[in-house]
Amino acid sequence: MFIVWRHPLFEPLMDEAAIVDYKEASRCPADGWAVVSNLGLVHLHPTRRGEPEEWAWVLAHCLLHLGFDHLAERHLPGWTEAGGATGASVQFDVPWNLAACLTASRFLAHLKIGRPPAGIGGPGRYDSLAAAAGREEVLATRLRGLGTPLDAAGAGTAGSFGDLEWAGLPVPLKLAGKALPPTPWTDLFATGLARAVGAAVDVAGGAADRLDGDRPRKTRWRLALDWFVSSYPLLGALADAFKLVEDPKVCRAHGIRIAAISPAAAELYVNPACGLDGDEEYRFVIGHELLHAGLRHDTRSGGRDPWLWNVACDYVINGWLAEMGVGEIPSTALYDPQLRGMSAEQVYDKIAADRRRLHKLATMRGYGLPDILPQPLDRDAVCGVDLDEFYRRCLYDGINYHQGRGLLPAGLVEEIRALAQPPVPWDVELARWFDDHFAPLERRRTYARASRRQAATPDIPRPGWYLPPEAAESRTFGVVLDTSGSMETRLLGKALGAIASYAVARDVHRARVVFCDAEAHDNGWMPPLDIAGRVRVRGRGGTVLQPGVDLLEAAADFPKDGPILVITDGLCDRVHIKREHAFLIPAGASLPFHTRGPVFRFSLQQRGQHPRPSGASGTVMAHRSV
Repeated sequence: MFIVWRHPLFEPLMDEAAIVDYKEASRCPADGWAVVSNLGLVHLHPTRRGEPEEWAWVLAHCLLHLGFDHLAERHLPGWTEAGGATGASVQFDVPWNLAACLTASRFLAHLKIGRPPAGIGGPGRYDSLAAAAGREEVLATRLRGLGTPLDAAGAGTAGSFGDLEWAGLPVPLKLAGKALPPTPWTDLFATGLARAVGAAVDVAGGAADRLDGDRPRKTRWRLALDWFVSSYPLLGALADAFKLVEDPKVCRAHGIRIAAISPAAAELYVNPACGLDGDEEYRFVIGHELLHAGLRHDTRSGGRDPWLWNVACDYVINGWLAEMGVGEIPSTALYDPQLRGMSAEQVYDKIAADRRRLHKLATMRGYGLPDILPQPLDRDAVCGVDLDEFYRRCLYDGINYHQGRGLLPAGLVEEIRALAQPPVPWDVELARWFDDHFAPLERRRTYARASRRQAATPDIPRPGWYLPPEAAESRTFGVVLDTSGSMETRLLGKALGAIASYAVARDVHRARVVFCDAEAHDNGWMPPLDIAGRVRVRGRGGTVLQPGVDLLEAAADFPKDGPILVITDGLCDRVHIKREHAFLIPAGASLPFHTRGPVFRFSLQQRGQHPRPSGASGTVMAHRSV
């Protein structure tokens, strides 16, 4: 009985039905398992032994008779609307009983609850007729028209007898002198059917493990997560993809004060005892964690300090959520209106110089602990999909569904659209930087040095093409090159090779080069192709780049508008550059200061897999994980 009672479909019927299993009152035949009466009584055989799954099937079969209204008064033989039915105890006719049992058995075969006892509910001679007839009334009519005696043995739960029993008219129950209506068995069955559908949705969505398990309790965290699924299209797909983990033991073991998220495992960890005020704060925290995962903050750090990167992302995300009006920001959340409009990379560069103070701040997880978990807490809970593509698609589709449903900050929209595009290789971005500063030169014709004559018309001289000397002389740039021991030789060669090829392609025939380690070494003017061949790693440890920049800016033979390209590994002091400039640093490195110029991050990966550089305009570029 416990198996049937735990099933959401039969729970309402079980609450109203009465089980009779003692010998003195049971009306079950000796060769049967059970019979059911119109009074809501299920008479079980008092001495028969069977497996729990067999009794579950028998009991469910009898309850379906009640739910399908097989015991309604109108199904009695000779019943008419005018005359009604007699109150005498009478057995249903065999065709109707057989039709009702075939319908109930077919339903249970699809429901898959318990198993039928041997000799009951299996394939029978009337199965094909039942499948073609459909409704019980039609099947009963066709059975009556066969003209042959019907064999009902094995169809129902009463052996050779019918398992539907008419026990007379029920005695009306009274409450406060008023007669109560009869038990609405069909309404109870409809209620159970609705519960079963809801339970099936919970199982499919991961909110429950089993159909007959305990229904999930709608906690404040669960209600907040469901709100995003039903009412906020931008994050609805992400909210539906994450499993909510409300386990106090997990929170205590990993120091989760309010919430944390593991994008690798698609799990959102929340503390049931966080003490937030109101449903709006719960929604804010859920939106905060979902944006961490959707924007791939776990893989975009690029070698930055994980804690500082988490803090920078928190400032940016909380500003966006406050601007969108999603929930209410908790009092302990990181929020600074002065950082509005800045990207996470820009905020990181701004706060990197104040590490000691920032370590006293608290994320959603706690003090000094990032709420972006790089690895799942459960090593086995790893998603088997391409996370970059999945999260990128969730947010990109969310923007499209969110049109006309509320304000979205321009920075958030720009970042999501940037993530949806393939990353641009660093060398392509560097080539664009050269194009911005060195426009193509217009070549001129000259007869001072005639070109080679055509064989068909050797008497016709043809002019040659040349570059104006004054224009070619002004096309130059300065290179401040970090030659300390921390620079990797292969990366240095990769960067210098790209610079040389782009410079030659744009008719830049010389560059002013300064090598820097602990001090600046002026190497004078050099052809771009010779820079890589004459570099020698000089020092060890950190680098002081400011003297090299000052040397170039003060040089009388260096143009006042000449741009400066600084190549370093980021292990250097603060640099102030007054003119146009750019930094070229290895992938995974970061500058310990904020710069106005673009920053290009180079690597030895194949084209199409390079991390995308972050520009000085504040546009957040994607870093693809490889």
